[in-house]
Amino acid sequence: MDSSGKEREAVQLMAEAEKRVKGSHSFLRGLFGGNTRLEEACEMYTRAANMFKIAKNWSAAGNAFCQAAKLHMQLQSKHDSATSFVDAGNAYKKADPQEAINCLNAAIDIYTDMGRFTIAAKHHITIAEIYEAELVDIEKAIAHYEQAADYYKGEESNRQVVFATSANKCLLKVAAYAAQLEQYQKAIEIYEQVGTNTMDNPLLKYSAKEYFFKAALCHFIVDELNAKLALEKYEEMFPAFTDSRECKLLKKLLEAHEEQNCEAYTEAVKEFDSISRLDQWLTTMLLRIKKSIQGEGDGDLK
Repeated sequence: MDSSGKEREAVQLMAEAEKRVKGSHSFLRGLFGGNTRLEEACEMYTRAANMFKIAKNWSAAGNAFCQAAKLHMQLQSKHDSATSFVDAGNAYKKADPQEAINCLNAAIDIYTDMGRFTIAAKHHITIAEIYEAELVDIEKAIAHYEQAADYYKGEESNRQVVFATSANKCLLKVAAYAAQLEQYQKAIEIYEQVGTNTMDNPLLKYSAKEYFFKAALCHFIVDELNAKLALEKYEEMFPAFTDSRECKLLKKLLEAHEEQNCEAYTEAVKEFDSISRLDQWLTTMLLRIKKSIQGEGDGDLK
């Protein structure tokens, strides 16, 4: 059957499911087998949703999954309801990002009510990613990453490293966006927190130098002296940081900045970039620092 045929069949199933729902509301049906008809309607809505998916009618698929989710809730089947809301959200993601968020939030409410915070955290991340990529609302993306991190941190006692790593990933997203939005103190606190949490962990400590480096850059944008003091603190806390390329770059940049030497600053960045390619975030932060050097040229780093 081609996709248009699947869509026609899905529409028929939706109509049949609606009849089942209406039939379950009659007095006699309510006494004898009302729930059975609702269960049949649930199954029909789900089958219809999958057919709409085959036909790539994502809005219709999302709507059908939503109908199934609401009926599952009526039947006191919380887990099935949450699963259907997630399926609805995944379908809507391809057609209506805001509706996808509404469905995922409905699933999150159910999961948190059931005490399933790890699953709720995962769906908060999905919502954050929709805000990042589709709706371009960074403040809301930050809020959902923060909520996900809180839920992961709440579960750490059971599987320490796994949940700590998941929480850190969310927090690092928050820090990166906070710095871009010039909320430097917030970014610094997160980078220092994650750096401190990882530096004593044999599996994660290699990453600590990166977090202290980013914290120092945020300090540097705000105040050169703060950056110097922070650098000393990080070297004392984490001696391995001293020999890192990141620490050596910071010292060169501080020296160039103190001397107001734009060329030395650019040369130090260029040398670092030739071995470790700068990503967009680092490029942005380094340019912000460079702009505070008197007489800086065209605003380029290389």
